[in-house]
Amino acid sequence: MTSPARPARIAALVGALGLTALTLTACGAAPDKGAGAVGGKNLSSAASAADAGGMDALIAAAKKEGTLNAIAIPRDWANYGAIIDGFTKKYGIKVTVENPDGSSQDEINAVKTRKGQDRAPDVLDLGASFAQAAAEQGLTAPYKVASFDKIPETQREAQGRWFNDYGGYVSIGCDAKRVKVCPQTFADLLRPEYKGKVALNGNPTKSGSAFGGVYAAALASGGSFDDIQPGIDFFGKLKKNGNYNPVESTPATVEKGETPISIDWDYLNAGYAKQFASKGIDWKVAVPSDGVYAQYYSQAINKDAPHPAAARLWQEYLYSAEGQNLWLKGYARPVLMPAMTADGTIDKAAAAALPAVEGTPRFPTEQQTAKAKETLSQGWAAAVSG
Repeated sequence: MTSPARPARIAALVGALGLTALTLTACGAAPDKGAGAVGGKNLSSAASAADAGGMDALIAAAKKEGTLNAIAIPRDWANYGAIIDGFTKKYGIKVTVENPDGSSQDEINAVKTRKGQDRAPDVLDLGASFAQAAAEQGLTAPYKVASFDKIPETQREAQGRWFNDYGGYVSIGCDAKRVKVCPQTFADLLRPEYKGKVALNGNPTKSGSAFGGVYAAALASGGSFDDIQPGIDFFGKLKKNGNYNPVESTPATVEKGETPISIDWDYLNAGYAKQFASKGIDWKVAVPSDGVYAQYYSQAINKDAPHPAAARLWQEYLYSAEGQNLWLKGYARPVLMPAMTADGTIDKAAAAALPAVEGTPRFPTEQQTAKAKETLSQGWAAAVSG
């Protein structure tokens, strides 16, 4: 995800959108095989809370483990700071976050290189295409949270090896004090006054947010879910005319004025607007009408999680009304938003504060996403190099 280069986020939305490569090689000790065990059963195979003996038993086992290893979730990304604090306060379980600004690919690499170590990630928050790839590689455990059946079928893997969590739209953030007229569309970004100003939140071959930015540019440039090449070509044009800024945007680069225009998820740009206001930065946010692209991130549990009970309890917390509303307060559209709207558990004020978007979102299939990733891996570096 990166906040930084992260993995690399309205009525119509309520119905439709609802709404990491680590090179660290330190050798940790092998995880305690007794951790996460209930009645002699290791919870690494529990596919539901019922399999763990019920929620009370799962909570007891997670508290015994006492720790949850997370990765690539910055505190200022979709309100994760409040989510982490809420989980710890509720269950007394310490959440350690390694490489908070890492990418989705970094997360997958960590799972592979840390297998059998107690410092391996327990849980993953991945760009959708990366979650699908991780499941296909057999890296994630099947698990169904209590609210699993309320997640739309198209937003979850049938066995629960990944399920979408929160989403949003690709947007254009702009420092209105450094940019005289802020761009509203992808076409605007080609204008000469934006020379050296247009940045992405990460590298699209590694970051879910940057990947989304290129896909949105493709839709704005005659491409489709089946053809991301026009998006790559668009950034090639930005590079050629000097508008593309290779600095990966972060809150820090925005504050320093290094990335005055940032293509990122609307929930991040909206959150930054609130964060920057106290620092004298007038951060404007626009969802480009010529490249409307929405996407979710996905949750998954490491099949070899060193803290299997805590990993499962974390998921139950995230998919409770409390967890979903905390994402919503971070301007991200939680996957259970339609169900929560229907049952009255949605935070109405937080829902009303979401950036406005016209129309109903559509999503690429797994096959289309895989094809787009392959096209990007082959052509991105050439398009923006030099």
